[in-house]
Amino acid sequence: MSSFQAKILNPLVRILVKRKSWGRDEDALARRARRIFGAPRVWGWLAARSVKITEVGDGNIRGEWIEPETVGSDAVLLYIHGGGFVSCSTATHRPIAAALARAAKIKVFSLDYRLAPENRFPAAVEDVYNAFKWLAERTEASGIAVAGDSAGGGLVLSLILKLRENGSPLPACAVCFSPWTDLTGSGESVKINAKADRMFYPETEHQFARAYLAQESDATNLLASPVVADFEGFPPVLFQVGSTEILVDDSRRIYEKILASGGAGELQIYDGVFHTWQMAVGLLPEADTAIRRAAEFINNHIGSHR
Repeated sequence: MSSFQAKILNPLVRILVKRKSWGRDEDALARRARRIFGAPRVWGWLAARSVKITEVGDGNIRGEWIEPETVGSDAVLLYIHGGGFVSCSTATHRPIAAALARAAKIKVFSLDYRLAPENRFPAAVEDVYNAFKWLAERTEASGIAVAGDSAGGGLVLSLILKLRENGSPLPACAVCFSPWTDLTGSGESVKINAKADRMFYPETEHQFARAYLAQESDATNLLASPVVADFEGFPPVLFQVGSTEILVDDSRRIYEKILASGGAGELQIYDGVFHTWQMAVGLLPEADTAIRRAAEFINNHIGSHR
């Protein structure tokens, strides 16, 4: 059963976000997405009051360190924000990143990667990969966890695939909040939940995918749509997704592939929540629960670094 707070926020999110057309062209889509998804900046400012924020500009690496008052280890978390590949930033997603830092008692590096349509696929993948390698020069890979939401959740999986492809050490674990992992929109839940999803229609996926991809054929590239890959040798992965999201199958199919390959993971499906409800941590009980469970998962898999 949904909380009282969720029953208030769900219709509000639907009114503010859900629309079949996001713009007459890709530039207009990006402008609208940046305006709408950029609204949580104020909430991000409030979230920063209980943590130490240090901006980072090291060559091509841009982002911010988020450090809670109590740090329990030398492990770190790389956080990758969502926004449909075209919008959002470390500022908009500070509520999630800061909440994870506090709950897991871990330093978080939140990455600002290049956005489309100005910088199309694979620019975002390259930025995430370079950020992980940058962190691995400072902390061994077994002491790094990776997390992300929506498009950022898909980039988490793309990162691990690219690291595996290059024979590089993999992170200790990964957390994916409502990840977008299939840019072709082939999951059954895309149609089944078209009306029930509080934020997106199937058309939304196609419009954002066109803005991100350099060419249509890129939609089946495993670094753009990780769902088409195999997941042999993957670290443990936690998936959290809402039961009425069109992206449910983007998580379910990869979770099943990970288990079939002999890997470990968890799939947590929440009822009565909107896409990336974790953004409402501190306001929504379901978000508080999700962040706590994600922090527990991270702490259970960073091994000797605790």
